[in-house]
Amino acid sequence: MNYKVEKLKVNYKTLEEFKKFKEYGLQELSMLEDLEANIIENDSESPFYGIYFGDKLVARMSLYQIEARFDRYFEPAQDYLELWKLEVLPDYQNKGYGQALVEFAKGFGLPIKTNPRVKSKAFWGKMGFESVNYDMERDLGENPLVWFPAGVKEQTH
Repeated sequence: MNYKVEKLKVNYKTLEEFKKFKEYGLQELSMLEDLEANIIENDSESPFYGIYFGDKLVARMSLYQIEARFDRYFEPAQDYLELWKLEVLPDYQNKGYGQALVEFAKGFGLPIKTNPRVKSKAFWGKMGFESVNYDMERDLGENPLVWFPAGVKEQTH
């Protein structure tokens, strides 16, 4: 399947759509507050990407670019993407939407780090993500998975 991934606009319609997702939290509430304070315009930089089925948002993720100076995962140290809140509505799961979002993220050509939700490790494995060697200081109880583009490997120091 070939799904069209779009950068989501920060507006009331998008925020209404987000309420249908389980991972609705502080990030969206702060976007709502910004909207209500008229700080955010329709075209403001949104970290969210999604796929619509008709006019319904059925899958989404957020992508944040982390600067190389903060990189503690990849060798050589470089900018990388942190992928959060990958979520597909229940009726649309196992239809390729999640895969389409991850492939879209890989298209930026940067390494990707994610913290998988419980029971999603098989999905990430299928997408080519690997566990990193656990580092207590760096990982703070998380079990991050990473994807390495060609020429990039795990940081060893």
